[in-house]
Order: sequence, then C-alpha cells, then structure tokens
Amino acid sequence: MNYPKFFDEVEKIVLKDDLSDFLGAFEDGSIEFGYLDVVKLAGHSCPTVVGAYLMTQIALKELYKNEIPKRGEVFVSFKENENEGVAGVIANVIAQITGATKSSGFKGLNGKFKRYDLVEFNANITSSAKFKRVDTNETVELIYNPNIVPMNPKTQELMQKMMQNIATIQDKKEFQNLWQSRVEEILKNPDRVITVL
Repeated sequence: MNYPKFFDEVEKIVLKDDLSDFLGAFEDGSIEFGYLDVVKLAGHSCPTVVGAYLMTQIALKELYKNEIPKRGEVFVSFKENENEGVAGVIANVIAQITGATKSSGFKGLNGKFKRYDLVEFNANITSSAKFKRVDTNETVELIYNPNIVPMNPKTQELMQKMMQNIATIQDKKEFQNLWQSRVEEILKNPDRVITVL
C-alpha cells in the first residue's frame, strides 16, 4: 500500500478505551489512531478529513491536559445538520477516534460503555465543533478554517481536466501532489487553521 510519507509523520492520538479493555481487544484498553487510520476509513485525504483529525487531537489535549483521553466519554456538537456540507464527513472521522455516534453506536453493557447519543447536530453553537467530557462536563469549542492555507491555483484547472477525462498521466500526478501538499501544509500549521475558543 503506497501513500504520501507525511501520513506517518503526523502525531498519533492515544486514548484509553475501557470497552476494549473489558473485552480484551487491547491490553489495558490502550489504543492509538494515526492520520493513516482515518484516511483508510474515510477513503481519502483532504482538508476536511485532516481538519477533523486536528480538531479532535487539539480538543482532547485541551480537555484532558496530562490525562489520557477516554474513548466513549466525549460528547460532540455540530452547528450544521449531518447532511449539510461536510458535517457528516467530519462527524465520521471524529466518531472513528472518539467512538461518539448519534444513534448507530454500541448500546452498552449493563449501562456501561455506551457509544450512541454522544453526537448532536443543529446545536446552538457558532464554532465548527464543540467537545464535552461526559465525566466533568468541561467543554472546548474550535473553529477550523482551511482557507488560511490556500489551494494552488493550478489545482482547480487540473481537477477539471480529470473530471472531464482529458487529463494526462502527468496531469493526474501533478493534481494529486498539489492536493496532498495542501493537506500536508494544513497538518504542519494547526495553530494557523484552528482557533480554540
């Protein structure tokens, strides 16, 4: 499996998953997600996917400080409907990492380990996403603005050629390089693209 090298250079997100520990999936419930993991599950790498990854990473650091974040114990709110814009894509990436789902997640065992009803859409917030610790009710809101890292002007032209099936092999390669270069630039500049409220 070949992919851009920078996928492996992204800081991983380490969590404690009590359900995994209970069922013996991961020793002590220690689990980690890298950018490559979410790319594989999303099926692509783009500014939306990387933004969701970075927001989750930063939010968990803010909420848990020096503690290891607890998977399945974070509630996430979005201002948009799940079918609006890229809200669903962002929610899917965040769900992969935190375990939080709206209705499709694990229903729990004897009142523990529940993963559903931890996501809210159409929330009364102005940020891109709001994360809340279920145990302490601490919250953090973040605004993600990928436009701070602009797209290379040639990217759109090459994308049009590809959509019209008139792109050469060289055009395709150049488009892919430009696209992933922007994703890499976003990853390298989280402080520029994400504002913590």
